[in-house]
Amino acid sequence: MTVGSENGIEDRGVVGVLIVDDYDLFRTGLATLLAAEPGLAVVGQASNGRAGVRLARELSPDVVLMDLRMPDISGHEATEAIVAERPVTRVVVLTVLSDDEDVEAAVQAGACGYLAKDTPMDEVVSAVRAAAAGAAWLSPRAAEVVLGRVRRSEPGRAAQPDALEELSPRELEVLHLIARGMENTEIADALSISPRTAKNHVSSILSKLGLPSRVQAAIYAVRHGLD
Repeated sequence: MTVGSENGIEDRGVVGVLIVDDYDLFRTGLATLLAAEPGLAVVGQASNGRAGVRLARELSPDVVLMDLRMPDISGHEATEAIVAERPVTRVVVLTVLSDDEDVEAAVQAGACGYLAKDTPMDEVVSAVRAAAAGAAWLSPRAAEVVLGRVRRSEPGRAAQPDALEELSPRELEVLHLIARGMENTEIADALSISPRTAKNHVSSILSKLGLPSRVQAAIYAVRHGLD
């Protein structure tokens, strides 16, 4: 994306981010931290849902970080409006921990990511980059809800050969744990390996299965009976 000249930035390849949150201190602090990241530019901020929809229309950001609870329209409604008007804009929900209905509503509205506000900054940055690249990024809790829906809608699936034949026995173990919603450190503990080794296994699994993120890997595993 080329960030518009109205923001004073014209570098190609920069990911433009719009932050929508009614908590001023959180929003401005997040904007400052994101602006310091190479390849990211905060193109705008909005303190309510309607303003977020309007700025998304005017600024054409690559990624919108969206709070769910706002004083006018909800983050779900704002997300739905943004995605309907500009499908190429990716919306990542960044909010306080909430219930299953909030997670499902955000995903159904078109959000490609769902993170808690206490998520470490490096993971927020990774989520923004993943969203800009077209991948999904869900917190473990959100992934649990999404995978629960897959299990309920597609029960009794058995493992299929196809790409699974490309995975080593250890990679199959790791894929099974991904489907249970485990992060790399948890996988490392469960298998008595280092976090770096766990990360390498996850990367290899994504490459062999041709999947963009661990969320898709988890859904793949559930659909193939590996959960």
